[in-house]
Amino acid sequence: MVWEPPVWAIVTLNIFGWLLLHLAIAYGGLRLPVRLFANDGRWTRLRSWEADGRVYERHFQVRRWKGLLPDGATWFAGGFPKRTRASRDPAYLERFAAETRRGEMVHWIVLAAVPLFFLWNPIWAWGIHGLYALMANLPCILVQRYNRARLAVLAQRAREKHQPHSGKPQETPCGISLP
Repeated sequence: MVWEPPVWAIVTLNIFGWLLLHLAIAYGGLRLPVRLFANDGRWTRLRSWEADGRVYERHFQVRRWKGLLPDGATWFAGGFPKRTRASRDPAYLERFAAETRRGEMVHWIVLAAVPLFFLWNPIWAWGIHGLYALMANLPCILVQRYNRARLAVLAQRAREKHQPHSGKPQETPCGISLP
């Protein structure tokens, strides 16, 4: 511990520290342009073992409890509500997927910030903060990944529905052939 404050100060720092950390990182993530989340990166890429989200249904029962989690994006102006899907339009589904990436990254960043609390907490409390961070963020990460996997399936179906199924090139109103 770098600094040894009195117990009441430690408790106050921990409560308000976690609250401010969650809100500040969420707010900062929301202010980033959505284009930064348009594609999967190293951390957010869906893996084959996730089986289009079925692993989250089977092993974590995500569908049963995901509605109990708060939708933090709605706490800020300009946030994208993710509690329900409002459309099957491919553009909407892509935006929704981008917002799940944003949400997932926010929760990973909050998890990565745990060592900040080591500065004023005794060593025995470090595990408590790590456990709290996992319990507060891992369910949200699982839900974001589950939703994105399900959205990918819906987006693929929507794209297939809007593509012509004949093998011949599509002609535009201007007479230009498209493959």
